[in-house]
Amino acid sequence: MANTTVIKNVVLDKPLAKYIDHTLLKPEATEAQIRTLCSEALKYDFASVCVNSCYVPLAHELLKGSDVKTCCVVGFPLGSMLTEAKAFEASCAISKGAQEVDMVINVGALKSGNLQFVKDDIAAVHEACKGKALLKVIIETCLLSREEIETVSRIVAEVGAEFIKTSTGFSTAGAKAEDVALMRKSVGSNVGVKAAGGIRDLDTTLEMIKAGADRIGASAGIKIIQQAQEV
Repeated sequence: MANTTVIKNVVLDKPLAKYIDHTLLKPEATEAQIRTLCSEALKYDFASVCVNSCYVPLAHELLKGSDVKTCCVVGFPLGSMLTEAKAFEASCAISKGAQEVDMVINVGALKSGNLQFVKDDIAAVHEACKGKALLKVIIETCLLSREEIETVSRIVAEVGAEFIKTSTGFSTAGAKAEDVALMRKSVGSNVGVKAAGGIRDLDTTLEMIKAGADRIGASAGIKIIQQAQEV
């Protein structure tokens, strides 16, 4: 295969760094830390920098002229605000330079069986992003049954979002390879799968990629790349 890399018998279809969204979402994150995050992302050529929406203007300015995208979270981390609020946050973030948006679904609505609400919630944010930013839909797998993961994965694909994402990293657990594999099977080949939450080393990263992830959300991106360089 052309343009592939093999690390520990796992075939990558792009450089490892381009799988990684270099992430800092802690509520106490400072401007200085975001500046460092962006500098690191430029140095290692990560896929994106993922920040809270208030830091979108700063990240956009610091990453201008590079191919490192500005990504932000919306409706984060609970996903339980009004749909209109999520769509408005997405629109505001895009107007300030966000090129990718990671939104959180309304988990309670899903678990209540209110699937039309879940679909409309995702669709509203997707409409705000359409033609302007890539949308990743966080489903918080640790709170869902396998059936619920399959159901919401199909909804994400139906709406036309570009990615489905495992976790916020702020709930009871993060990404699991078996959930990534189930999501990949459920959405098919036309929707990306992002694994995030608790991915702190190369082996876990490769496990997620092998399971079907084509994007990794991690705050340990530098460590992951350094470990790969030592293989």
